[in-house]
Amino acid sequence: MRLLLLVRAYQVYGHMKALLDPLDLEQREIPNDLDPAFYGFTKADLDREFFLGVWRMSGFLSENRPVRTLRAILTRLEQAYCGNIGYEYMHIADREQCNWLRDRIETPVPMAYNRQRREVILDRLIWSTQFENFLASKWTAAKRFGLEGGETLIPGMKEMFDRSADLGVESIVIGMSHRGRLNVLGNVVRKPLRQIFNEFSGGTRPVDEVGLYTGTGDVKYHLGTSYDRPTRGGKRIHLSLVANPSHLEAVDPVVVGKTRAKQYYSNDVDRTKNMGVLIHGDGSFAGQGVVYETLHLSALPNYTTGGTIHIVVNNQVAFTTDPKSGRSSQYCTDVAKALNAPIFHVNGDDVEAVVHVCELAAEWRQTFHTDVVVDIVCYRRFGHNEIDEPSFTQPKMYKVIQNHPSALEIYQKKLLETGQATKEDIDRIQNKVTTILNEEFLASKDYVPQKRDWLSAYWSGFKSPEQLSRIRNTGVKPEILKTVGKAIATLPDNFRAHRAVKKIFADRLKMIETGDGVDWALGEALAFATLLVEGNHVRLSGQDVERGTFSHRHAVVHDQETGVRYCPLDHVMMNQNEEMFTVSNSSLSEFGVLGFELGYSMENPNSLVIWEAQFGDFANGAQVIFDQFLSSGEAKWLRQSGLVVLLPHGYDGQGPEHSSARLERFLQMSDDNPFVIPEMEPTLRNQIQKCNWQVVNVTTPANYFHVLRRQIHRDFRKPLIVMAPKNLLRHKDCKSNLSEFDDVQGHPGFDKQGTRFKRLIKDQSGHSDLEEDIRRLVLCSGKVYYELDEKRKSTERKDVAICRVEQLCPFPYDLIQRELKRYPNAEVVWCQEEPMNMGAYSYIAPRLATAMKALDRGNSDNIKYVGRAPSAATATGFYMVHVKEQSELVENAITSDTITNPTIS
Repeated sequence: MRLLLLVRAYQVYGHMKALLDPLDLEQREIPNDLDPAFYGFTKADLDREFFLGVWRMSGFLSENRPVRTLRAILTRLEQAYCGNIGYEYMHIADREQCNWLRDRIETPVPMAYNRQRREVILDRLIWSTQFENFLASKWTAAKRFGLEGGETLIPGMKEMFDRSADLGVESIVIGMSHRGRLNVLGNVVRKPLRQIFNEFSGGTRPVDEVGLYTGTGDVKYHLGTSYDRPTRGGKRIHLSLVANPSHLEAVDPVVVGKTRAKQYYSNDVDRTKNMGVLIHGDGSFAGQGVVYETLHLSALPNYTTGGTIHIVVNNQVAFTTDPKSGRSSQYCTDVAKALNAPIFHVNGDDVEAVVHVCELAAEWRQTFHTDVVVDIVCYRRFGHNEIDEPSFTQPKMYKVIQNHPSALEIYQKKLLETGQATKEDIDRIQNKVTTILNEEFLASKDYVPQKRDWLSAYWSGFKSPEQLSRIRNTGVKPEILKTVGKAIATLPDNFRAHRAVKKIFADRLKMIETGDGVDWALGEALAFATLLVEGNHVRLSGQDVERGTFSHRHAVVHDQETGVRYCPLDHVMMNQNEEMFTVSNSSLSEFGVLGFELGYSMENPNSLVIWEAQFGDFANGAQVIFDQFLSSGEAKWLRQSGLVVLLPHGYDGQGPEHSSARLERFLQMSDDNPFVIPEMEPTLRNQIQKCNWQVVNVTTPANYFHVLRRQIHRDFRKPLIVMAPKNLLRHKDCKSNLSEFDDVQGHPGFDKQGTRFKRLIKDQSGHSDLEEDIRRLVLCSGKVYYELDEKRKSTERKDVAICRVEQLCPFPYDLIQRELKRYPNAEVVWCQEEPMNMGAYSYIAPRLATAMKALDRGNSDNIKYVGRAPSAATATGFYMVHVKEQSELVENAITSDTITNPTIS
């Protein structure tokens, strides 16, 4: 029994004794559990025989030698668990998974590759090493964040991909930060070397389909690419490396989301054909919370991808921070234990060991469809970048590194000593690599970037910002609206819904039948349903989106006796694919889930992908995705996304965290020029195409319906930020007639150009094209309109006009000028609920002034502001103060003879 405890100790703690650090600097305390004396064994017991045959869990039975000496058992345990690989897997509760790994670890099949395989490994290691040496010799002062010290990553990845292809994988989505990225681009994903070298020399901007230069570009070690790569086994595998910023782990959920979308569109139900691979740094894997947020999605039904392979390039120092200052755990990979992922630590100097665990990781993923981690313990030969001086902060480590041979030198020596390769073999490969590198370098001087290359064939035919995309109507035939409306408003006869839910659906059915009083939730559901009927995939995700945070949506309802779920939007058509409409409550994550949905939206333009925040400012937790991906991804990387973000927004007295979605931040990141009126003629207008995204604050269910459908019904994609309502979800006046959704000429939603999203809604008082008696034109956005309108009615102020700016960005100059012409004698007021330093005011004011100047209506001095005073907090936490503030701003806008700017309270 004591011997079995000793065997188990090696299985649990053997990695603590493994030879993982190439520099041999790590001082680790070896647990007493690995000392035979701890169990009472002495030297006299070493040649004593023991019977292990009854204990299948040890893995030794595969040799059919149930009787062993203690010395033989210890030797085998040391070989299996304490060599250049350290295995952590005994934290996994699943016995089948543990036995599967144990068999592969303990079965004494040596990790010996034949001469042919070793030559392939050698070739790949030479390519990895020579690539870095070549860049270093040609661009001595350039930052490249090279892979020196971790060159075995490249042969490891290549063998992993070859093995994955053998096991059925057809497509791999890769995400990684800057360390070694150029090497991966050139040697794994096969980005043309001449293109990489051209980028080092300054590069030229890519051109679009009509020959115009486009985009801001990005530094070379942030760029992505895709390639159909042949494998060693004779197959082809599609590789795509996702572009990403310097926020090291921010790309993780994007990769996972893109992988999930690939699985949907290729009908990869078993999730075995499409796989995600993430390459991490040791400091960032341990330190950045989005790593856990991404891991946490791995087994959730609507987010799982059947397992992600994680590779950690563990160079044992994060920029200048030692591991003891960068994490609280023994290993940088310990966070993965929370998900029961096996972890293979491997000495990065042993290329065959790296190859072995990379292949093992591929086999694990394809067998158990869960995450797995490969931790390549290596080093960084130079500083954080090549012009950095690392000995400032790690003098002891870098004294060792200076005299440490490279992994290639170590492997070449091993092959020469064992007779597995000759010096001629090595020279032949090195000369071949050097020749190709030089040829590509010469070709780089004349390299011309190709036309934009969308990562997916689904994007073929979509327009760039320089190509005009015609405006399309978004109305739907009345008979289709009625048909789908009844389908989504009807519950099965035997379904026992909650009494309140039953009434909601009965009311919806009445709205469809009468055509009156369509509310926000039904307007949204009609947008989803009509897009589904047209063959588009719709996906809605976020915290509590199934019911809706404000108990309005009820996209999924529950039988009150059995708990069975029913989703009406799954039954819009006969034999509907159950994943065609996906609505899913997410984990309590913003950064990870928004990143996931962004990645999902990038794969195929024919999908409406939506992320909804529980409250608008909860999106603060995902700011990196907004700043680095969503607002600027097209400009930097020429990658479009039509992702929709719903951010509940509006001042209801619920305090600072439940009022503002930080509208001002999204408007500040908008790239339209406030002093130039673009071409606004409808047949020539490409204002939205040239803007980085759209920001709207919609006030009617019909307009919400059209803005969602507009996302799909055009030849380009732009992110859409929606300031979503809260109290308008049930507001008595926030209703639309069904005729506003249809495409019938003459109905309320139809204007000269058709039924479309209204960027501005004019005053609803039936004014003519010229109203000289109106003394004040109040421009506003969002739910404050209803309070202003109610105040105007109660005070019978017929000399005040109220217009709603439904699309804030890009600014609707043409419609604003139409209203300025309509009311030539009116003073111009911007009214908002938010404090003056927040909300839309700072964005609207200069653009409104530009529109006024063009009509000789004055300038910014002639724009009156009505709203809250400047403030540090977004809103008061005292309800009575909120009521007073709201009442004052509404009165100031409608009834005050003279508008005064607010004072700081």
